Amino acid sequence: MKVSDILRVKGNTLFTVRPDDLLSEAATTMSQHDIGSLVVMEHGDLVGMLTFRELIQATVKNGGAFGDQRVSSVMDDHPLTCTPETEIDEVRRMMLSRHARYMPALNQKTLVGVISFYDVAKAVVDSQDFENRMLKAYIRDWPVDEHQGERQALL
Repeated sequence: MKVSDILRVKGNTLFTVRPDDLLSEAATTMSQHDIGSLVVMEHGDLVGMLTFRELIQATVKNGGAFGDQRVSSVMDDHPLTCTPETEIDEVRRMMLSRHARYMPALNQKTLVGVISFYDVAKAVVDSQDFENRMLKAYIRDWPVDEHQGERQALL
């Protein structure tokens, strides 16, 4: 399974913010849309990621307030990225190694989506459930030979 498979199911709604936007505006956007991250874009290029982790850390450092902090002052300016062709197992390994919960997907330099750790976990569980159902269906349809059928009849 590839990133493109998840993005196809997830849809292509993207939420972005600019580096010079106020942190309070970014937090409002995240709250209104119930999302955990924003892609930071400048002049059409990805320049960072802002997640609830950075928001909380910045707020705590500022005595519990956003103040006049800008997104650029707290964003991750070197986020992990993937492509639509990246395999989900590789995304999972990358996310685990960096403790990343969100990863932008880029096609060349064009942002095509954001994959969350939840998206990856859901895809793996859905895939395993499908495989499990197929195996159970295969076992139910297993051909019975004459001797096995006689043994089952005796039981």
